Amino acid sequence: MSRQDDVLIAVRRIMRAVDLHSKKLMKASGLTSSQRVVLQTLSQSGPSTPGTIARDVSLSHATVTVILDRLGERGLITRQRSQTDRRNVMVDITDSGRQCLADAPEALQAGFLKSFGDLADWEQLMLIASLQRVAELMSAEDVDAAPILDVGDVRRTGMDDSGNGAPPADGDSS
Repeated sequence: MSRQDDVLIAVRRIMRAVDLHSKKLMKASGLTSSQRVVLQTLSQSGPSTPGTIARDVSLSHATVTVILDRLGERGLITRQRSQTDRRNVMVDITDSGRQCLADAPEALQAGFLKSFGDLADWEQLMLIASLQRVAELMSAEDVDAAPILDVGDVRRTGMDDSGNGAPPADGDSS
């Protein structure tokens, strides 16, 4: 087998592991990984604006807005206009959202991060550099990426085709 085959197999295994876990999470809780991390952020930090949530989870504002729409439809979050500044909307997790989060399986990255943390510093740095290089080789520098292991539309950059800050036309898989 060639080195090219080896690298493609390794990348495919990673993608497949993330895909399988995401399906398990969706089946068990009805949440995507991105929805889970937004609920987790709200649970830990309390009421926040969509912009603050987007910054905290390293996703675009447009992507977070789509996620919040879906969570709101399920009654897992509430949105209220700020009484002091009507331009601001505060988002909070509901009791149903806390229960859904509690019932959801552990995030895939939890096990990964524990194993990664057990590695020597040099090995952690080597892996980080290698994975960053793989992302560059795959032209993935502009892909919307939070520190969560998730699958979905790789075009999910928070920008539409015209460069405006809107989600892609086919929506967000979060």
